[in-house]
Amino acid sequence: MIGDLIAATIGRDIDRRDGEGGTLGALAGVVTWKVAKRVVPAAIVLGGAALGARYLMRKFGNQPASA
Repeated sequence: MIGDLIAATIGRDIDRRDGEGGTLGALAGVVTWKVAKRVVPAAIVLGGAALGARYLMRKFGNQPASA
């Protein structure tokens, strides 16, 4: 909730620079914050998985699995 308030304040201030109202900027700031809260952790997890897969491919090579 505090993050939403901070995002709205920043968005409003950015939108006020053009001389018009700040409501659209406040909404854009809140929406951006909510999207970022979900996308950034997912990107970190996917990036970690990609690095782990790359590490394992380099360590074990492309050898076929033995039964």
